[in-house]
Amino acid sequence: MELRALRYFVMVAEELHFGRAARRLNIVQPAVSQQVARLERELGTRLLDRNPRTVRLTESGRRVLTAARETLAAAERVRAVVREPSCVVRIGTAAGLTARLERGIDVLREQNPEFELVLVDLPVTEQVNALRRGELDLALVRGPISAPGLRVLPVWTEPLHAVVSRRHPVAERSSVSVADLADLVLRAPSDPPLHEAVTAALGTSGARLGRPAGTLQDPIVEIGSDPRSWALMPAADVAATGSTRVRSLPLTPPITITGNLLTPDDELPRQCASAVIAAFQDVP
Repeated sequence: MELRALRYFVMVAEELHFGRAARRLNIVQPAVSQQVARLERELGTRLLDRNPRTVRLTESGRRVLTAARETLAAAERVRAVVREPSCVVRIGTAAGLTARLERGIDVLREQNPEFELVLVDLPVTEQVNALRRGELDLALVRGPISAPGLRVLPVWTEPLHAVVSRRHPVAERSSVSVADLADLVLRAPSDPPLHEAVTAALGTSGARLGRPAGTLQDPIVEIGSDPRSWALMPAADVAATGSTRVRSLPLTPPITITGNLLTPDDELPRQCASAVIAAFQDVP
């Protein structure tokens, strides 16, 4: 049984006229008549009572009409699924998120093989602008951020560690407090949200701020050669550098930073957004 025959039959049933049905289908009338007759032969029943002046549905025809409409609607849903593009997710990223990105992307690809993931490395301010322009679907940003017009969803937390030169005496400790480092100059990150998170975490601790750090590697290299300075950085960032000249020490009391998912309101399909959030959340 062909979908074409069902479609022609439905059209005739709606018009109750072979000529008008043929015009709606943009084909010749004999083709419509042939397909309807073939459908009746396949089903073994008459679907239409027709004479030179009228066309009427039989009782069987009315039942088949309902089923035919349902079948054609189901076929169109199948075609729509095929026409739909894969869920392309353009993710804005920044330095220091390698491990989380690798884990999150592995989860997404395993659970949602239809996803096509595109990573775009941009400073936070440019990520926000790209989201507003529709050039990104979401961004992963650490620290507090104000982004009117965007959804900001807290997704994970991670500890901040004190980074000191291995030549500094505190490097031998298992942990330090901010007060232990009061005689050193703090190299705060230049990334705005991370800078704000670090300075907010320090509060009124009296830490001495030096010039802002540049890239992730800059403070690591500089602190490694200058035991008079230190940095407050996510622990994963320090581990990613592989430097043997600095030591990453947990803080007492602990200081953490929040990682956020930014996305335009109602832009990313809901199922895509839920899957991405779950992929980048903290592992229980």
